[in-house]
Amino acid sequence: MSDQRVDTGLPLALPLARPAESFRLLWRHTGGHRAFVWLVGIAGLLAAVAGLVAPWMIGWLVDVLLAAGDSGTSGTGTSISTSTSTSTSTGTSDVDPAAAVWWAAAAVAGAGLIAAACSWAGQAWLARAAEPTVAGLREAVMDRALRIGSARLDGAETGDLVSRVAEDAREVSQAATTVVPLVVQSLFTVVVSAAGLAAVDWRLGLVGLLAVPMYWTTLRWYLPRSGPIYREERAAFGTRASRLLGGITGARTLRAYDAQGPELERIHAASAQARDLSIGVFGFLTRAFSRNNRAEAVVLGAILGTGFLLVSAGYITAGAVTTAALLFHRLFNPIGALVGMFDQVQSAGASLARMAGVVSLPVPERTARLHGGTLELAGISHTYDDGTPALHEVHLTIGPGEVVAVVGTTGAGKSTLAQIAAGLAAPTSGTARLGGIELVEAEPGSLREHITMVSQEVHGFATTVAENLRVARPEADRAALQAALESVGAGWAAHLPQGLDTEVGEGGYRLDPMQLQMLALARVALADPQLVVLDEATAEASSAGARRLDVAAARVLDGRSGLVVAHRLSQAVAADRILVMSAGRIVESGTHEELRAAGGHYAELSRAWFGD
Repeated sequence: MSDQRVDTGLPLALPLARPAESFRLLWRHTGGHRAFVWLVGIAGLLAAVAGLVAPWMIGWLVDVLLAAGDSGTSGTGTSISTSTSTSTSTGTSDVDPAAAVWWAAAAVAGAGLIAAACSWAGQAWLARAAEPTVAGLREAVMDRALRIGSARLDGAETGDLVSRVAEDAREVSQAATTVVPLVVQSLFTVVVSAAGLAAVDWRLGLVGLLAVPMYWTTLRWYLPRSGPIYREERAAFGTRASRLLGGITGARTLRAYDAQGPELERIHAASAQARDLSIGVFGFLTRAFSRNNRAEAVVLGAILGTGFLLVSAGYITAGAVTTAALLFHRLFNPIGALVGMFDQVQSAGASLARMAGVVSLPVPERTARLHGGTLELAGISHTYDDGTPALHEVHLTIGPGEVVAVVGTTGAGKSTLAQIAAGLAAPTSGTARLGGIELVEAEPGSLREHITMVSQEVHGFATTVAENLRVARPEADRAALQAALESVGAGWAAHLPQGLDTEVGEGGYRLDPMQLQMLALARVALADPQLVVLDEATAEASSAGARRLDVAAARVLDGRSGLVVAHRLSQAVAADRILVMSAGRIVESGTHEELRAAGGHYAELSRAWFGD
């Protein structure tokens, strides 16, 4: 009889952060690693400057060889006469061609070594900055996901959160370690090469500026369209991950009902959408590349044509035109890389926005300390974010040592009431207090000291039995762990292959549902809270284990206050008081005998369960 929400078909999405928020989060997590970021920039600048050497040396060699040909050393006696006087005036006519080749080769080789060293150092420094930053981001997402409360996460797809922690973090990490150095180097190469082009000849520099409006037109076409495309692609990846995760975790249920076919169709549909979006992104990027190629072809032709006219008029040398053409040609790869990597930058930005969106979720400041006492729920109403009403004006008081059971049909609001009573969800209206202090204002550690909840969905962590128990009290020694297990009748734990040191969970010893529930109840005994909330905590057991779990739950409740959402009516009989809920309201209240005698809804349930 678990509480269910109305399925609107539209799960609540986790938020996306704005670009400014994402950048602030990223900058904050660079922390003490910012010096490496500056070193990466310096290395990129030096590599870009070293890249100018080859075009300059080749242009210089052209002038040297032309000058040597004009002076007759080539043996042909022919040359471009318009360049003779100019090349001679530059002092290249008296340079030995063979020596010039060796000097140029040495300069190019030296510059190549410098550029390689700078690239290597930049990669190493970037790793020192990027990896700790991404690790910090991933931990921040997990920290916020664990602290915002189950009520907020219940409205979102589990796969979406997993995708943000795994795929989005990987996307940001890959961008930081592979894309960023290329972007930095490409930017410096573009700036330095453009400056070098202008230094060769201002007229050729002006011709090179023709590329700016053409590239700008491409960016204006590209930027407004790219952001939504990449955001949609990342969202589709999250949906695909959610579908795959659901199919894997629900494999047994699917096989039990022979429902693999419909689920595979849903997985296929999600995968197909992600695939089609990725293909669309590739086509979109190809169109952007074609626009850049057009700009490069047009402007390079203009530089060569202008250079021919200037050389013919004797204003510059052929070597200068060669240098200018090579410098502009040198812009092709970095500009293409900037556009080509922009999809990865955009994708990484979308991933960062998804991670920052989780981190931006508000966590209320809770500083009040609880001191025990009576649990009071006054005028509690609750509506979920999707508009589903759950509770309406519920009033409930549970005194010290009192155990109250809650029964009702599916959707009556029982689990919502349990979450509010445990301080895991804040009511839309009304107040929930323990000892006069509102639960929504209680410091989390203090809240967990006084109230512990066990739900139907019990999780076994992939670690030892001992560490599974120490979730409730990390400092507990072996004797305390053993005592907690014995208190709930879980003596079987001592007979596991390695006793309390047996690895359980994924990849370890497989515990059955009853054993997992007993571990959860043992955690409660170890935590020793004042109030225990059991939300169908024994529902997963088979009929053979149900009695054992009922006894274990009764032992945990002994001497403590309790709110028990009863899966079986037999769990409610021993309670001090029983509440019957319907449509988010308490419609009956009393002991087992009182409610049977009243002849209401509980009496009908009792006759159906126990017989006349």
